[in-house]
Amino acid sequence: MSYVLIIGAKSDIAKEVARTYAKNGYNLYLAARESESLGDLKQDIEVRSGVKVELKEFDITAYDTHEDFYTKLEEKPLGVIVVSGYMTEQKTAQKNWNETLNTINVNYTGAVSILNIVANDFESHRRGFIVGVSSVAGDRGRKANYIYGSAKAAFSTYLSGLRNRLYECGVQVLTVKPGFVNTKMTENLDLPEKLTAQPQDIAEDIFNAQQKGRNILYTKSIWMLIMLVIKHIPEFIFKKMSI
Repeated sequence: MSYVLIIGAKSDIAKEVARTYAKNGYNLYLAARESESLGDLKQDIEVRSGVKVELKEFDITAYDTHEDFYTKLEEKPLGVIVVSGYMTEQKTAQKNWNETLNTINVNYTGAVSILNIVANDFESHRRGFIVGVSSVAGDRGRKANYIYGSAKAAFSTYLSGLRNRLYECGVQVLTVKPGFVNTKMTENLDLPEKLTAQPQDIAEDIFNAQQKGRNILYTKSIWMLIMLVIKHIPEFIFKKMSI
């Protein structure tokens, strides 16, 4: 079976995505910083699913290493899934430029760097799929998280353009927009239970949407309606709101 490359493989969502693709027969490249820490996950997946799992050292903000990283993959992947993400509190980011810059670099610039390389390869071979995990936070800027949201908005726009570019050569591009997810990144937040998904649910939604050739996935699906309403609130009202 073909390989799937998962970028940002140490996140809770990425680990569940890895398990989901593995149980469906895909071999895996798990790419992350300090990738050796994924050794237990690698062993567990290999035993349970009988697929090949290779750990790859990768820093999404080390742009000058990306071309070499991709070139050295023994077998080029059929699909690439970018799950890398970084979120700090809005008040921290707006007072600390390094936090702002890291938010932009992890959520947008680094993803663009590696996906430009992947897209060129997939386009030349006229095959493959790309999945980018963005966020509903990118659908409209809110004072609660507009630095993180603006990076995700840029990523969603990039994926939209990439989808338009690669359509004619048969390469699928899926934009994933999760709402609240119960992960380590959100463990200190008071999240509404009915609107909060579990990582394994997100992973199953991603796999099913990718296999069906979908373009955009809101997960949980209720977030598509929520964001539709939020996006259509007039600006003269929206600017006064706290949501």
